[in-house]
Amino acid sequence: MSTEEPSSAKKSIVGVALLKPEYIITDHKRVLTVECIRDSDKKKLEIIETTENEHISKDSKRKLEIVKEDEPAPKRRKSKKKEKLRGQNKNRGRTFFQDRETLLCSHLLKGDNRCPLEKCIYLHDIKDYISKKPPDISSTCPVFSVRGFCPRGITCRFGSDHINEEGLSIVNKTIEEKWEANNLLHTKNHLTKPVQIDLRKRKYDFSKSEKILANIGKVKTKNELNLNKHENEKCNENEKCNVNDNAKSLGPVDDSDTVPLRNVEKKKINWKDKLYLSPLTTVGNLPFRRICKEYGVDVTCGEMAMASSILQGSNLEWALIKRHCTEDLFGVQVCGNNPYVMTKCAQVLQDQTDINFVDINLGCPIDHVYQQGSGSGLLHRENVLMTVIEGMNSVLDVPLTVKTRTGVYSDKNVAHSIIPKFCAAGISLITVHGRSREQRYTKSADWNYIEECAKIASPTPLFGNGDILSHQDYIETREKYPSVSGIMIGRGALIKPWIFTEIKEQRLWDISSTERFDMLKKYVNYGLDHWGTDTKGVENTRRFLLEWLSFLHRYIPVGLLENPPQKINERPPFYRGRDELETLMASSNCADWIKISEMLLGPVPDCFQFLPKHKANSWK
Repeated sequence: MSTEEPSSAKKSIVGVALLKPEYIITDHKRVLTVECIRDSDKKKLEIIETTENEHISKDSKRKLEIVKEDEPAPKRRKSKKKEKLRGQNKNRGRTFFQDRETLLCSHLLKGDNRCPLEKCIYLHDIKDYISKKPPDISSTCPVFSVRGFCPRGITCRFGSDHINEEGLSIVNKTIEEKWEANNLLHTKNHLTKPVQIDLRKRKYDFSKSEKILANIGKVKTKNELNLNKHENEKCNENEKCNVNDNAKSLGPVDDSDTVPLRNVEKKKINWKDKLYLSPLTTVGNLPFRRICKEYGVDVTCGEMAMASSILQGSNLEWALIKRHCTEDLFGVQVCGNNPYVMTKCAQVLQDQTDINFVDINLGCPIDHVYQQGSGSGLLHRENVLMTVIEGMNSVLDVPLTVKTRTGVYSDKNVAHSIIPKFCAAGISLITVHGRSREQRYTKSADWNYIEECAKIASPTPLFGNGDILSHQDYIETREKYPSVSGIMIGRGALIKPWIFTEIKEQRLWDISSTERFDMLKKYVNYGLDHWGTDTKGVENTRRFLLEWLSFLHRYIPVGLLENPPQKINERPPFYRGRDELETLMASSNCADWIKISEMLLGPVPDCFQFLPKHKANSWK
């Protein structure tokens, strides 16, 4: 007699979300999607196509032949080892390659009659370009409908909306005037050409930061030499003489003796209970932050930018610090390994951008960043770290914040020992991610340790970060850990950006698949506005959409859960949604994410390839 309990009385398996039984797919078969793995893995697996959707390895085939001959099976099952797919976050390569010979020269795109370059490799025949141009995705250009003009002109993939019969892009003056008057539609922090040239030719005026660095260097030298009391007194007397001599001299006033702002004189930010979107590499781009702003986030921060690349005038790195006008409290996060680069980077940001604060990354776990002594690697180099903070704080007029992990190793927390020094150095806000570098995201965040750090930091505000996916998680954490000033949300916002609305309205939002799809439409429009409406811009938008979908598919609709809310460390079993769109959005297979992108951005080009970070998403 069966003693199996009713499905409603079953307990959930650890790490697996408990769904209502009518939505669970019990007969799901995993099939490898070959298009979603790299070529080297195809060779490694030695895949042979046997039927339309079935693939077996040569080792498996050989094993079947051996069994047929009634011979003993081999002891070592090599095929299983080969078929185990691990992470492929490294060297994933580009998703799209475009032949330069099919691109229109930028001079003609701007309206110039001819190209001044003698050996330009781009197309100069407009009719020839139009004949080779891919078909339009839609007849309505999302950028033209907002701005009244499209910067991509005839290269726009939605060009039928604003290209006349002569192949020229038109301008709607009425819409353009409204757009120019509406500051909330504009983007700030663009890298101007003169500044870029000065940075690349090393002609940028860094006298302010160099003077600060020189003073820091003098202090370090004195400490290293361990000057005795007599020598220190002698130095002080000399300094007094120099001051008196300078007082006697007359001349024009310059900024050579400008005194940096003291911490008490700097702009203040009230951090208490602000909803803070974590700076997210790759996925925390400007279009995504615009979505989060609409759902109620208070503080946004750009993606981690490398300080050295900012000083080199890299367009890619400067794109990470662009700010949309709707981001009313916005910061830039920088990563570097020495005070000279970081202080100069702080000066450039102070001079050339409109930001509310600068954040130092002390938590990045990526190997090549850590090995260079940046990110979490700075936690090993405490003296260098404090010099970095001193230099940046001296050159900045805006608050300086830090985001750190608990430490480098899982069995040795170090944040609590450095936090008092952060407070003494005048850091405006400390954020502690409740995991070590070694743990990455594999363990639950240690909120007890975050609370301990918050008590040490007081009265300096300290935010905690980790494992918040619902307003219940937020409220319980705030009540249980009262010393924490606020919460930063990272993965929770990627999985469900409407978490900020849920927290502010204190409710669980059973958002429909249609509402989620409308959110994706809005994201795509913001992406086309940010990256461009030409083929390159469309494919960049598609790529970042797919990166986001790799998180967004983890959301489990509230109506399907037995015991809501969803927990961030629980994965769902294979399930079907309440409609076809919800089922498609729940798919963990990369091929289905590409289908969603095609619904919004048209078919992928022939040369398109997207490899998910996690190879488990290569299985359907």
